[in-house]
Amino acid sequence: MSYIWCMLKKIAIVGPESTGKSTLTQQLAQHYKTLWVAEYARYYCAPLTEECTLQDEVNMFHGQIALEESIIAVAEKDFIFCDITILTVKIYCDDVFGQTPQIVLDAVESRKYDLYLLMDIDLPWRDDPLRGLANRREHFMSVWHKELQALNANYTVINGIEGRLHNAITVIDAFLKTS
Repeated sequence: MSYIWCMLKKIAIVGPESTGKSTLTQQLAQHYKTLWVAEYARYYCAPLTEECTLQDEVNMFHGQIALEESIIAVAEKDFIFCDITILTVKIYCDDVFGQTPQIVLDAVESRKYDLYLLMDIDLPWRDDPLRGLANRREHFMSVWHKELQALNANYTVINGIEGRLHNAITVIDAFLKTS
């Protein structure tokens, strides 16, 4: 783990599918004029023609870490935004495969984020070829709460259809003042 990784504040935007994570991450980066880490899984899964395997999940795990590290290396501000984290890989692996590779579990414990914004499921579902869990959003919201609590993570649920960005900015501003 690099020295920069330890000094830089990382704000993660997480939650179930179709909760506005990518949109909000980009809006926040623009608002604060800082960098953001995209969701690597979108790039990885787009060309796949078959269901993801456990090896695909491990590949996405490595890709997400590499993408984060590349953004951290060029960050000029003292914080960045991350559109999801490797915890997403763990949650998906546990649900789909009934197990998570040890390398992912170890990294979830060691790669902490300073603040997690957990997106509420109050937005309408938007179809997307890479999504398929529309009927399980409540279940995954519960899983996210449990996982973040297990990490003793600093997190806040962000809700609101119209005021989502404003609500996130309010939480982040308070976090930045105290950190």
